[in-house]
Amino acid sequence: MPTVIHTEHGKITIAEEVIASTIGIAAQHTSGLADMATRRNVRHGITGLLGRGDPARGVEIRSDNDQLDVTLYVVVKYGVRIPDVADTLRNHVNDALEETLGIGADHININVQGVKVIDVQTDGRD
Repeated sequence: MPTVIHTEHGKITIAEEVIASTIGIAAQHTSGLADMATRRNVRHGITGLLGRGDPARGVEIRSDNDQLDVTLYVVVKYGVRIPDVADTLRNHVNDALEETLGIGADHININVQGVKVIDVQTDGRD
């Protein structure tokens, strides 16, 4: 269901795909986040690592009676503190929604579906 904002000049209707893409782009800029996981793969117990092609992947939106609930399915980098990544991710998502679309989320749920070891490039020293 699209989100509708009423202003003094009329109404603005924002499609869920736009909200999900905005959230996905904000999530990509979160330190400690390795990738997004698809919900379908989560249902089957398999974590699916995806490329960055579709920013809405791993993002689920529910809007009801002027309430917006967001659920993210993510894979974090090995060695990070998961609660810190989740807090940062929530802040990025909420800031992006408010700054870009003028709306806020009532709930931002984060489901960590896996951990990924990221290869660190060496600087040439042995």
